[in-house]
Amino acid sequence: MRFTSWRGWAAGTAVLGVAAVLAASGLPAAEEARPAAAGWTPLFNGKDLDGWKATGDAVIKVEDGCIVGTPTDAKGGDLFTTAEWDNFELRFTYRMVWPANSGVWFRSQYQFDILKWKKPVGFSGTLYCPGKMFITTNLDESIENRDGWNEGQIYANGDHLILWLNGKKVGECHDTTHAKGKVGIQVHGGQEFKDMKAIFRKIEIRPLKAGDPPTAPAAPKPAPEK
Repeated sequence: MRFTSWRGWAAGTAVLGVAAVLAASGLPAAEEARPAAAGWTPLFNGKDLDGWKATGDAVIKVEDGCIVGTPTDAKGGDLFTTAEWDNFELRFTYRMVWPANSGVWFRSQYQFDILKWKKPVGFSGTLYCPGKMFITTNLDESIENRDGWNEGQIYANGDHLILWLNGKKVGECHDTTHAKGKVGIQVHGGQEFKDMKAIFRKIEIRPLKAGDPPTAPAAPKPAPEK
């Protein structure tokens, strides 16, 4: 990269500095700066929890442009939107401090699980529903980047539900248990998760009409080098 003036050099240096910070965060600079695409509405403004309401004992707050949730004395809680949706697509960016048990609620009672579960075996991207346990199960632990950022995406249209993790489909089913509800974030309680930190950056939604097809998720990213 060549600069023809001091002003150009200064501007370029500033851009490189920002890019370095974003690269350190684990997200590409272009993705970090990109506004919501047409039809997508941010649910989190990056500044406060306007439009959300917390329940339970977890500490859930905004830090460095992210929603951060931690248990309190191993007691958990949830953060829900005040609005509800029926048919929609939802996508979000998250990372965890492990061991962790978290997830993204949709239609209030379905959950895109973020966890490593032993009995029955299930990894992040598993579809959980109270009373039904796992409706669909992700059995491929390698899809998730446990040391960095991950991209989740949900399609809920009528009884058709599809889940993706980092661009790979991890679950699809037809289920009529819940037709409408809120979006939320879970911070699960329990001694084994007392040091957990659930961090969410981008959360956005796109309302759908009945029969609208899903948006293709971003292409899968290569697994990080060990």
